[in-house]
Amino acid sequence: MIQKERVQCLNEKPPRSGRYVVYWMQAAQRAEYNHALEYAVQKANEFQKPLLTVFILTDRFPEANARHYLFLLEGLREVQDDFAQRGFKMAVRFSPHPPEGIIEVAGEAVCVVTDRGYLRIQRQWREEVAARIPCPLWQVESEVVVPVGVVSTHEEYGAYTIRPKIKKHLSRYLVPLAEEKPHHPSLNLPSFPWELNLSEPRKVLEQLAVDRSVTLLPDQGGTSRGKRKLREFIERKLPHYSQLRNDPSQDGLSGMSPYLHFGQISPLFIVREIINAPLKEEEKEVYLEELIVRRELAANFVFYNPVYDSFLCLPSWARETLEKHRRDPRKYHYPKEVFEAAQTHDPLWNAAQRELLLTGKLHGYVRMYWGKKILEWSEDPEEAFQIALFLNNKYALDGRDPNSFAGIAWCFGKHDRAFQERPIFGKVRYMGLGAMKQKGVIERYIERIERGNGHETEGGSK
Repeated sequence: MIQKERVQCLNEKPPRSGRYVVYWMQAAQRAEYNHALEYAVQKANEFQKPLLTVFILTDRFPEANARHYLFLLEGLREVQDDFAQRGFKMAVRFSPHPPEGIIEVAGEAVCVVTDRGYLRIQRQWREEVAARIPCPLWQVESEVVVPVGVVSTHEEYGAYTIRPKIKKHLSRYLVPLAEEKPHHPSLNLPSFPWELNLSEPRKVLEQLAVDRSVTLLPDQGGTSRGKRKLREFIERKLPHYSQLRNDPSQDGLSGMSPYLHFGQISPLFIVREIINAPLKEEEKEVYLEELIVRRELAANFVFYNPVYDSFLCLPSWARETLEKHRRDPRKYHYPKEVFEAAQTHDPLWNAAQRELLLTGKLHGYVRMYWGKKILEWSEDPEEAFQIALFLNNKYALDGRDPNSFAGIAWCFGKHDRAFQERPIFGKVRYMGLGAMKQKGVIERYIERIERGNGHETEGGSK
């Protein structure tokens, strides 16, 4: 079932006679539980045309580097095979500016269907394509459980304000998504001269002009890997999730955030798998709170706040209190290069940064401490905000994601409340790890990182 609220026509142009219906895949890089794909199949059947799926690959996505692109290309290679099994042709095209690539393909299309990402650049791409193609462009939302516009018409203050709004609509959107059978398979469409061969992702990566200074993390991307990790999480970790999720010395988290970020797994699919698991409801609820409420709060934030990647995104009370304490003495002050190299005085912070450098992931609980200390050890709060964003976006596989933007902003007061005033932080929440230290958690975490044995953890603020 595709709820009508998920679908929006982005222009007022009529369908045309053409060779095919195009699914412009960008945010939802998967062949299953993909509302945009199934809507595109419906349109292809309606117009009695084959469905052509096109992904436009650019090497100019802001802050993306070879680590991110390898994960993406591994996933695209798999999804191309999955599409073929369903009878769909999927072609990947390189273009420095994705709208240009899809606009040319749309010249022979009856209509175009696309998915919905929430970042500023994704919205700009869709707006440009909608204005320039000669046929309709339908946008179909599949990267959240409840569509952003259904939940709220404005930016929400925090989890406590958005939670009841999500729960009000949840049952309507938790239904399974049936796969549509194409009436006109498209595998026999002729090859295009611009099609990339994805059989060897590293060879494609070599052709891209991207930052290669970050260590590659091969053999991680793809829907099948994401689903395998999800099964392992449900069977081994979810029964103890509430006890283990805040213990960075344990491998207690799901590792789903990179797969969610690249659209290689559906949030609705994960939710339904969790709900149907034969486990205690309280363990499910803790994880679902993070996957639905917290993650969709981040989508709300990025969608309704035009400066989500700037210090200006913070609530006025947080900016005012940090401004008041801007000149408070700092016992330590490090430039970006020292943070990046994990060379501070703090063994715990250094271990967290090394985990990010080595694995592309950072345990959610440690990430909060990591961000708070950048605020404490930077010259001013604006510099701290930009350093935290830079490090997260450069090294995290789920960097440049609504959940990551919200998680960094949370360290500076976003989606939080005022606390007792103190130096440097003002009324922004301070984070101490005294209890964890008493239990030996910190020491075990540092030891694990020093051994170089990174484990898979949740991304973002979860």
